[in-house]
Amino acid sequence: MKTRFSCIRVLIFGLAVAGVVWRVSAADALPAVVPALPGGVVKPGLTPIKPDAAARTAATKPGVVAVDRNAQVVILCYHRFVEKIRFPGTEIRPAEFEAQMQILKDRGITVIGMQDFLAWKRSEKSIPPRCAIITFDDGWETQYSVAWPILKKFAYPLTVFVYTEGVRGGSLGGGGAITWEQLAEMRDEGVDIEAHSATHQDLREGHAVMVALAAAKRSKKKLTGEEYVQWLQQEVVGCKEVLEQKLALKVNCYAVPFGHYNESIKQLAQQSGYEALFTVNGQVLMIDSPTAALGRYAIEGGKPKGFEDALKMLAPSRGATAGVAEVAAVQLATLPAHGELLRSSPPLITADLTGLGGVDPDTVEMRLSSHGVVPLSYDPKTNSVAYHVTEKLPAGNYSVILSAKADGKKLETRWTFRIGKGGAPTAGKP
Repeated sequence: MKTRFSCIRVLIFGLAVAGVVWRVSAADALPAVVPALPGGVVKPGLTPIKPDAAARTAATKPGVVAVDRNAQVVILCYHRFVEKIRFPGTEIRPAEFEAQMQILKDRGITVIGMQDFLAWKRSEKSIPPRCAIITFDDGWETQYSVAWPILKKFAYPLTVFVYTEGVRGGSLGGGGAITWEQLAEMRDEGVDIEAHSATHQDLREGHAVMVALAAAKRSKKKLTGEEYVQWLQQEVVGCKEVLEQKLALKVNCYAVPFGHYNESIKQLAQQSGYEALFTVNGQVLMIDSPTAALGRYAIEGGKPKGFEDALKMLAPSRGATAGVAEVAAVQLATLPAHGELLRSSPPLITADLTGLGGVDPDTVEMRLSSHGVVPLSYDPKTNSVAYHVTEKLPAGNYSVILSAKADGKKLETRWTFRIGKGGAPTAGKP
């Protein structure tokens, strides 16, 4: 008997060293189903602790999954929830937020979790045809006390992007900030907690930022060279480490402050273990949307139309419309071409309708991410439509959805393009 318990102690100690956490069950007898330990070792009386929300990414490699590659996702971004709005760009009334959550339900839009979305993009699982993801930015206390209870009423999953110095007790965490204890409670109930930098500033080199000085003072300074590199490391990598250490979870997503970043920042994030980067450049996300620039719709209390515009970008429910035939973008001659990188903006968007067959030009409709339905011009000689964007588009990814009717059936195609930074306009081409 002594030998038996000595072996158990040695095994438990070895698992603890290896980073595996186990809880000893109350019963000493063999369970009906004996759990297997890593390496195939079976030990009675031990059961694994239920993994936290972030451990979903550590699952074993799945088998072949039938994935709906035509599903669409919009990500909604919220900040603070207050009854009296003083900052319309980042605040919304709780009643309006709850009404929007009800609209998602009424329109048959499924709210999914961030990790399910990423698993779908890895072709590891399928998701419903029309989905939304709810995200909160910064880490305001009202996210915990006001908005989270509303989401629980709908049983909607949630992702919170936190900048670590803004948590209560941090150098930027004031009275309206969330606490580490509140974040831990949310984590324990399945909320996905991800990174949003350390101090929530423009990460690009050459911009003046607030830096800490002696005696808890702060000063604005333009960082360059090695000083900038060290600061950026803290903003991208350091905040991830703080979240993982304080909350004992795995962080794999990063919401870029203000949506401003460049290739060097993207590379640092990828090297640091982030699977996806998020901006506030709203767009419909497809399975092939680049994970290094996933656009979210920032919902503002002062612009309720933004929420409707986000939902309009989703294709109608397949059960609500009859005979929607999807046409691959490669069958059309489009500008920009599918996946094309443009170095200038605003672009001219064109599509040759010949690939759609005998369509009725009066039924042609084009939608552009972050714009919704856009006005088209039709050229009967070339059987093509065109829309010239009227304002400069920020760098990021954009989706175009083109639909029309032919012989009583709705035809639809979609393609994506990217606006990059730098470079002069190309003559004769956007």
